[in-house]
Amino acid sequence: MKNNDKASISLRKIICISIIFIFIMTVVVSATNMKLNNVKIILASGYEMNVLTSKKKIAEILDENHIIVLEDEKVVPSLEQDLPDNNTIKISKSTEEEIELPDVIETSSDVTIEQILQSYDTIVEKIVIEKVKIPYETITKNVASGSKAKQDKIVQYGVDGLKEVTYKVKYQNEKEIEKKEISSKIIRKPVDKIVEVRNKQQITSRSSQTVRYAGKWSYSDAELDLLCAITAQECSSSYNGSLAVITTACNRAQSSKWKSRGSDPLSQYKAKGQFCYSIDNHWRKRLNGKYPAHVKQAVIDALNGKRNHNYLSFRARGYANGVNIGGNVYFNAM
Repeated sequence: MKNNDKASISLRKIICISIIFIFIMTVVVSATNMKLNNVKIILASGYEMNVLTSKKKIAEILDENHIIVLEDEKVVPSLEQDLPDNNTIKISKSTEEEIELPDVIETSSDVTIEQILQSYDTIVEKIVIEKVKIPYETITKNVASGSKAKQDKIVQYGVDGLKEVTYKVKYQNEKEIEKKEISSKIIRKPVDKIVEVRNKQQITSRSSQTVRYAGKWSYSDAELDLLCAITAQECSSSYNGSLAVITTACNRAQSSKWKSRGSDPLSQYKAKGQFCYSIDNHWRKRLNGKYPAHVKQAVIDALNGKRNHNYLSFRARGYANGVNIGGNVYFNAM
């Protein structure tokens, strides 16, 4: 009886082991026969992704990758169809025109990580904000009479405006492929340059290029650039600091104490031993517009009568007592 029990137990073990072996072989064969496909999915936003899948149905592939199709979107091929030969699924807005899908190389189950990375072609969208210059216009007014010799007089200096433009930019492999303007905002409106053509008149300042008019001064473009370069060398840290420097020169030009050095700001700048013009040549590197925009704005405002103090002298901070404006100390009131 005992021998029969042992034989029965041995038989059951053999049967169990056989069933387990058959199950394992079935799983191995199924896994071996499973084919992985490298599928490209193009989303409605333009973003592209590559996935590995053994699924055949479009709906199953999207569901496997947690991709939900919205009501206003369509899928090509449709959700009910199998994966097409080009292994590409495109999701787009239902109002968009259908675009012919590019062919891709079919891959098999032996696809490598390196091959996947090489075929992974992403599109990245960024919001970019840029500041764009708005050029000023030049308006010419003819106020001359008769056939006498004529000369141009700048009544108002031009100043470029500035606007802030927001773009939506698409990059593919870090290369810009599309740029669309979304919105724009004007930060500073341009100021027109106004030039009057009038009969020549007696010049009341240092050269034939400068005319004294209604308590203001007018300069050629080259002279204005020189004024800005000297001002920037003395102080370019801020608008108020630059305005304080040119204000000093304007105060001197209108002061009887300093009239021997010139009756206009540029002559005061050039006076020996007073400003950086005659002390060193560092201001030369700022010529031809190599100074901040607020420096030019400060100079133009001062020429048109704006002032921010009533002092006649200034020194670098730490060398004198007075009012600190933009890093310089101002003293000796008018």
